[in-house]
Amino acid sequence: MNRFLGKTCALGLALVAGLLVLAPVGFAQDTNWKGFYAGGNVGGAFGSSDAQTSTIYSATGYFATTSVPAIATTGAQHLTPRGVSGGGQAGYNFQSGHFVLGAEADFGAMNLSNSVSGTAVYPCCAPTAFTVTQSVNTSWLFTARPRVGYASGRALVYGTAGLAMTNLNYQATFTDTYATAAESGGVNKTQTGWAAGGGVEYRVGSHWSLTGEYLYANFGSVSATSTNLTAYTPAQSYPTNIFTHSANLHSHIARFGVNYRF
Repeated sequence: MNRFLGKTCALGLALVAGLLVLAPVGFAQDTNWKGFYAGGNVGGAFGSSDAQTSTIYSATGYFATTSVPAIATTGAQHLTPRGVSGGGQAGYNFQSGHFVLGAEADFGAMNLSNSVSGTAVYPCCAPTAFTVTQSVNTSWLFTARPRVGYASGRALVYGTAGLAMTNLNYQATFTDTYATAAESGGVNKTQTGWAAGGGVEYRVGSHWSLTGEYLYANFGSVSATSTNLTAYTPAQSYPTNIFTHSANLHSHIARFGVNYRF
């Protein structure tokens, strides 16, 4: 993680240095932020997800009564998906004196990924055991947000909040060593949530500006049920042991960017 953050910061500093070279010598302060702009960004994303796998007891099912709470305990897992983010943004600003009001939309990659497994011994049937594995993945991020800021000299400090969307792929599996039991379930869907944060934008020329931004995104939770538990050889089905799988997703996004004003 330290190496990842180091590379991200190095890239951002290189971007700053490159654009400062482009700034004309003796460039006067430009406090006009009004108009259209577009640019790109790169950074890191750090997620948090609480996942849960559980099942129910059935007199005609596979599990003993003591197995059900044991599965729920092991199936309560915390995931920390991490990855890179990057893409493009575009927006428009209105300005009155020092106060700036605008709107921005961005789309790009957010490659979060993490998988966690937990194994426990069946209370009824030691030493046989079961394993619950859960994973969370995303690959893209879209946000559309108003921005409210205060401009002073070449700098614009702003806050922002609005819509956030991503593709949330949550998958879970259950297996055991008692009778080669197996079950799986999950969700792969576009998930809508919200994002809020703030940043600083700094003018380095009549058209160019640099940005540093932090966003917190909350994508809510997803859930799914399954009745596909099988066990023994040849496989026997136990649909009355209904499994429930659920997971939420929060993400912290820190990124550097560059904008061109038209």
